[in-house]
Amino acid sequence: MFKKKRGRESAEIPSSSLADMAFLLLIFFLVVSTIDVDTGIGLVLPPPPDDTAPPPPIRERNLLKILVNSQGMILINERPAAVTEVRERVANFVDNANRANDENLSVSPLAAIVSIKTDRQTPYEMYIRMLDEVRGSYKELRDAESMRRFGVSYDRYSASLASPSDDEIRKVYPMNVSIAEPDPGSN
Repeated sequence: MFKKKRGRESAEIPSSSLADMAFLLLIFFLVVSTIDVDTGIGLVLPPPPDDTAPPPPIRERNLLKILVNSQGMILINERPAAVTEVRERVANFVDNANRANDENLSVSPLAAIVSIKTDRQTPYEMYIRMLDEVRGSYKELRDAESMRRFGVSYDRYSASLASPSDDEIRKVYPMNVSIAEPDPGSN
């Protein structure tokens, strides 16, 4: 006779798609966000040497040796030098044929090799300053040549090129820098 009233069923929010939405949001944020990566020193390294082939011959005249010892002192061809002298000395060495034509400096910019060697305890800041000075020297040489030939700075000239292989200035002043390994006996 009397029907018993049923209790209302409780309303539930379907949670089966909640995990899917959380996963999609996670993917979205991973794709959209950028992660800042420390790139380090931008150098183009040569391919690994062939162990069977002998190293190419290098005339001592064409090799400028820069040593930064563990105290941060700089020796250029075994003579002490200040950091402020490095840029000018590298430029004179590389561009010897167009400047002084000294028999103790490189034959041509194509043959010039700048070798930077450090000690294992060399301060990192000094190593970076040395690389900056050498690269700055090449930048100055390339800027001067670009101004002489085209009337614009090297940066503007290189930005206007369709391909890096079309860079005439880089062919005149290739940056031949050798990063020498520290001696195994040095601490």
